[in-house]
Amino acid sequence: MARPLILVSNDDGITAPGIRTLVKVMKKIGDVVVVAPDSPQSGMGHAITIGETLRLDKSIAFESIEAWECSGTPADCVKLAKFHVLKNRRPDLVVSGINHGANSSISVLYSGTMSAAIEAAIEGLPAIGFSLCEFGHDADFSHTEEFIEQIVREALKKGIAPGVALNVNFPKRSEEPLKGIRICRQARAKWQEEFDERTDPHKRKYYWMTGSFVNFDKGEDTDEWALANNYVSVVPCQFDMTAHHAIVQMNNEWSLEPEINLNPEVKDN
Repeated sequence: MARPLILVSNDDGITAPGIRTLVKVMKKIGDVVVVAPDSPQSGMGHAITIGETLRLDKSIAFESIEAWECSGTPADCVKLAKFHVLKNRRPDLVVSGINHGANSSISVLYSGTMSAAIEAAIEGLPAIGFSLCEFGHDADFSHTEEFIEQIVREALKKGIAPGVALNVNFPKRSEEPLKGIRICRQARAKWQEEFDERTDPHKRKYYWMTGSFVNFDKGEDTDEWALANNYVSVVPCQFDMTAHHAIVQMNNEWSLEPEINLNPEVKDN
C-alpha cells in the first residue's frame, strides 16, 4: 500500500527545531516533502509576495528528505509547493509547524504557521497547523510527538471537512503529563497592545510594540481553557470570514435601496 504524501512547512524557518520535530513524526507516517521559508516569517499572517522575486532552492536541512527553502512567506511556500514542486503530485496532507509560540484564539489571524495551513485548505488540501506554547529556540517538543502522530493518522483515515484547517496548540511541557485532546472553539480574546516610544542614536523616534493577552471568554469549550488546563486544543478553522448572522440582521433592519445613486450631480433618468 502506498504511503501518504505529506507536505511540511512552517513560519519559523527551515532550520527551526520545531519543524525538525514535525518532520521526524511525519516520516513515521508517510513520504515527506518540505517547502519552508529560508528565514523566520513569524507574524506574517497570510501575506504573499507581490512585485518582488521569489527564490526557491534545494535545501540540505534534512537528511534523505526532499526539501526546499523559499525566500517568501509561509503562504508563498504552500503555493510554490502545490504549483511547482508537487505539480505532478497531490499531497494527502499539509502540516505546518511546530510553531515556537502559541497560535490560539485571535493569534490565528496573525500566524504564519496557520496561514500555511489555511492556504492549503484554500487549494482544497487537508491541512493542520501545530504550535507549542513556548517561544524559546530551545523549547522542548518531545511531549507533543505522540499526540501529533495520533491527530495526523486520524486526519488521514477519517478526513478533514473541505475548506477546513485544524489549529492544534500544545501546552508548554511540565511535570504533569498532558491530559488529552479537546476539540474546541476559538476563545474571544485579544492582544492589548502598547507602544513604547524610544529614540535611536540619531535622535529619531521609533516605537516598540508591547502589550499583554486579555481573555474575555469564560467558556470551558475554548482553546484557551483547554491549554490552561493542560489539554491539547484542536480548533477547526475556515477561510470564509463571512459573518452570516450579520447578513440576516442587515437585511431585516437596514433601509437600503436596491440601487443607490452615489453621485448626486448625475440625475437618474
